[in-house]
This record gives sequence, C-alpha cells and structure tokens, in this order.
Amino acid sequence: MSKNKKLQYLFFSLLAICSFFNAGNSEIYIQINFLFFSCFLIYCLKDKNYFAHAKKFVFRNIIFIYIFLLFLFYLIFQLTPLPFELLKIFASEKYIFLRQMGVSKGFFSISYSLPDTYFQILNYISIFIIILLVKMIFYNQRHVYRFYYFLTLLGAFHSSIAIYFYLNGNPDFLLINNSAYKNSSTGLFINRTVFSIFLIFCLISGLEYLKNISGTDFYKNKDNFFRKIYIRIFIIFITVGVITTFSKLGNFIMFLTIIFYLFQNYFIEKNSNKIFSLVLIFIVFLDILILGFYFGGDKLLERFLFLKEDFAQDNNSINISRLEIINFSYNQFKNYFIFGYGAGGFENIFKINFVNSASFFANHAHSDIFEFLGEFGILGFTLFALSFSKIFFKKQNYNFKFNLLLLIGILILLFDFSLHIPLVQILYVSLIILALNQINNNHSV
Repeated sequence: MSKNKKLQYLFFSLLAICSFFNAGNSEIYIQINFLFFSCFLIYCLKDKNYFAHAKKFVFRNIIFIYIFLLFLFYLIFQLTPLPFELLKIFASEKYIFLRQMGVSKGFFSISYSLPDTYFQILNYISIFIIILLVKMIFYNQRHVYRFYYFLTLLGAFHSSIAIYFYLNGNPDFLLINNSAYKNSSTGLFINRTVFSIFLIFCLISGLEYLKNISGTDFYKNKDNFFRKIYIRIFIIFITVGVITTFSKLGNFIMFLTIIFYLFQNYFIEKNSNKIFSLVLIFIVFLDILILGFYFGGDKLLERFLFLKEDFAQDNNSINISRLEIINFSYNQFKNYFIFGYGAGGFENIFKINFVNSASFFANHAHSDIFEFLGEFGILGFTLFALSFSKIFFKKQNYNFKFNLLLLIGILILLFDFSLHIPLVQILYVSLIILALNQINNNHSV
C-alpha cells in the first residue's frame, strides 16, 4: 500500500469517526477535529511532494487566503473585550441591553457567546486545513473515485443503522437521544434534516462513481463488475435512508438531484449510459413505492412543503413556525448589521428575546444565510464570501456537478441550518474541491 493511499484511509477514518458523533456538532469534537487535522497537515507537509502541492495551491490563491486570515482576525475581534462605551459604536443593541440591566462600565465583547465564537474560529481553521489536505492527497481521478466509493459506503452504513433503529421505534442509543424523532430515521445523528443532507452528499458520490466507473481506465479489471453491484446496493440503502428521514428539505433535494442527473443523461449526454438511467428511474420508483404505497400518497407532496414545517414542542410551549424564526433571524441581522452578534451567538439572542419560551429554545435560525449574516455582520460576511469568491468567478467551474452542489448549497442556506454542522461543512467543501480538481485537469483550482 502506497503512502498516499494510507493517508487517504486515515482521512477517511477521521471522517467516519466524525460521523459517529452526531456529525462532529459539539465543542469537544470541534477541538478534536482541529487537533487531528492540524497534526495530519503537519505530517503531510514534511513530505516534499505534498508540500509542493500545498505551496502551489497557496501561491495561486494567496490573495483569497489573506482575506480568509482577515476574516479569522475579525472573529477574534468579536471576542475581544471592549470598554463599555465602545459598545455603543460596535454593538449598539448589546449596549442598550446592558444599560437596561443596570450596567454602566466594564469590558464586554461584541459576541453574545464567547465559547461558541472561539470554537467556531477553530472550526473554520479546520475547514481550511481540510481544503489543503484534499488538494494534497486526492490529486488524480483514481483518488477522487476512491473518495466517492468511501463516502457511498459510509452513507449506506449509516442508512442501515438508521433504518434498523427506525423499524424498532428509534430507541435511545448511547449518547444519542432519539425521542424527538420517533417516526423518522436519524441513526447516529440527532437531527433528521442534517442526517438527510449528509446522505444526499453520499448519494451524489455514489451516482458520480457509478456514472463514471465504466468509462475510466482505472477500474477496467475483474473487480469492476462487483464494484458496480456494491455501489448500486449502497445507493438503494442511502435512498431508503433519505426517504425515511421524512425531512421535507432532504427529500426535495434528493428528488431534485435525481431530476438533474436524468436531465443531464438524457439531454446533455444523449442517454449514453442507459444502465445509469435505469438506476435513476429505479430510485424514483423506489421513492414512489415507499412513500406513496407504504406511507400514503400525501407523503409524496409533503416533501415540497418544507416551509410549512413548524418549530414546536409539547408541554405548553408556544408554537413558532420556521418562517417566524427566519424572520426573527433577519431582524437580528438588521439590529447587528455591521459587526454582528458573534459566531454561535444565535441561541443566546433567541433566549434573550423569547424569555417566555417555556421548555424549548431555538439554537439555530432555520436559515443559514441569515444566521451567518447575523453572526458575522455585513463586514464579516463580506470577508467570508470574498475568501471563496474565486471559485464562483471562474466560468469553467460551472459544469454539471458544480452547478448541482451550488444549487444544493443555496437551498440549505435559505431553508436550513445544516451548513453550520462540521461534518456537512467538511463534505460540502470536499466535494466542491474534488469537482474543481476534475474540471481543472485534476490539478489546482
């Protein structure tokens, strides 16, 4: 086994471990992620070939890396204690709130949650490290397909667990509390929509692998036949997993993904891969069979009504719809327009404004775009967006796979909070980088 292959398997192992702990969505795991991937990067950079890959990437993107560093310093500024009177300039709403509580002096930060902002800084550094690692160790077509195969296998594994739990009433398992989703597949994840988005990325990986494996020289051997059988089985498990999450957004994105692939195969590639078309049609049939026949025809239409889903709990708590929470997050963005309220601060903002919310609270905005805008403010969000702007201004980047991932990202940003989850962030940027690697002759963006 080559050194590069060993490093790829180590990378896969870290992703798998992250997926076993609720997608890495905890303060402890963010620190573990940062530590492991930092050590991984340092080890890789000791090799002159990997160092050359990293150096080439950095030189080609040096301006955008500087902007990203400015963004990190901006987050550090949100953590920095400021004299009370300066809050009137940098966080006027927080200044008014503290004055109402009788505070007139002292030092206070812009951020409403110092620990969360600190952990988010570590998380964004980890994401940048992962981009470097993907560029260094997945640099040709064979490596890309290996990544797709692993992710499809991982998705099938999680789907199998989730379906098993679902059929047994979703019992609590170790640290996973499934009481909130007794009628949905969530597996080792806490939230069904996050789980469905994770499975969507696994599904895309499986479809990309299946679509391209027949036309590549890398797998023209006796194992090719069996690999295609395995990947089809994995795709079936993933599809059933997405369907049984009953996440409206997840099911809608899965349906949209299948439509995109069918359109490309029939109208762009003129049905050059008929077996692949049959697999896509079978997924649609499986979807209709499970949702329409087993669970009822209303489930077929409900997937398109993801804005109708309410955010509510029992026990005499008030009901707040998803749209109302999105509207609240938009208003908070306006209140903290320039400098934001700090990465990870939405939960505290919600608690302050809904003191009578009884036994529940919202720790996310149900709209990533407004939550990011509110956390960073327009200044921080501009720095964050500019850090990745090169990707979107290169015309050659807009091929089928990149367009699909871009559309999925936009839908999540508008109607969900999954892009605040570490594993979803890792997989999304990894798939984007792999797509760009293929576009640019398997080399640098």
